[in-house]
Amino acid sequence: MTGIARREFIALLGGGAAAAWPLAARAQQPALPVIGALFASSPEQTGAAWVAAFRNGLSETGYVEGRNVAIEYRWANHDLDRLPELAADLVRRRVAVLATPNDTFAARAATAATATIPIVFGTAADPVQLGLVESLNRPGANVTGVTSMNTELAAKRLGLLRELLPQATRFAALVASGSLTAASVAEELRAAVANSTGQIDVLAVGSSSEIDAAFANVLEKRIQGLLINTEPLFANRLLQVVTLATRHAVPAIYPARFWAEAGGLMSYGSSFTELHRQVGIYTGRVLKGEKPGDIPVLRASKFELVINLITAKAFGLAVPATLLAAADEVIE
Repeated sequence: MTGIARREFIALLGGGAAAAWPLAARAQQPALPVIGALFASSPEQTGAAWVAAFRNGLSETGYVEGRNVAIEYRWANHDLDRLPELAADLVRRRVAVLATPNDTFAARAATAATATIPIVFGTAADPVQLGLVESLNRPGANVTGVTSMNTELAAKRLGLLRELLPQATRFAALVASGSLTAASVAEELRAAVANSTGQIDVLAVGSSSEIDAAFANVLEKRIQGLLINTEPLFANRLLQVVTLATRHAVPAIYPARFWAEAGGLMSYGSSFTELHRQVGIYTGRVLKGEKPGDIPVLRASKFELVINLITAKAFGLAVPATLLAAADEVIE
């Protein structure tokens, strides 16, 4: 082989080796950390915007799905009995973090499934009362998360409903049968009317047929204002509840913006979009090495009032100017 041919051969060999290096480097890269995201609802019910908010929270800590982190999604599609097995499946896959962005039942399934894998929850209720954490400031163990505080706003919602309906004295609240927070919500509402001329009936329901029966009860008792509690049962049957309230012109206040956007008269509560974003941020912090038990549970501090003026007009209601001025959004 001549000197020129030898140099060309060496150059070709070197080029081939150089081309092979990126493949070898990629093969040696560690696998991406995996987040297990567990939802009690369906993808349609949770909504792309909320999942996007969770991813946005992750990105704020430097994690982008498909680039430096992977996400395994599990949906119970409203079948709560599936949650334990879905949580166990994610544990078997040894995910780095188990996130339950928007549901108490999913959070409880996750904590029952593992005492070692970090868990980041999102819930509407008091996580201490639910037994998820030891305290808000020092959660302890392998769990932390975000609470929207929505179940603690029942008395505030009643006050807003009374401002809308100043002459009303008969109210009712729908709660879910067997709910861990139903008793405290009922106590809070009864205390709120104890020193007034009003009264409130707390109606516990557990199925679609019982929701229908509850509305028949509301009509029979000539209830003037209705509160819908923060419950997966009602969120999963949103159209049924809003349709019944609209069909019978029952003024109702709901626990979150998406109810008013679906035609509900009025809503008051924290932002579910913000809840998902904060769960994403907390998940990213845990991926970076922070211990969940040392991260204080984040309590929502911003709440939004949404009034659907289209529905109000259909009901023949004149919304007070003070209430309109206080609203974060008026749908018209």
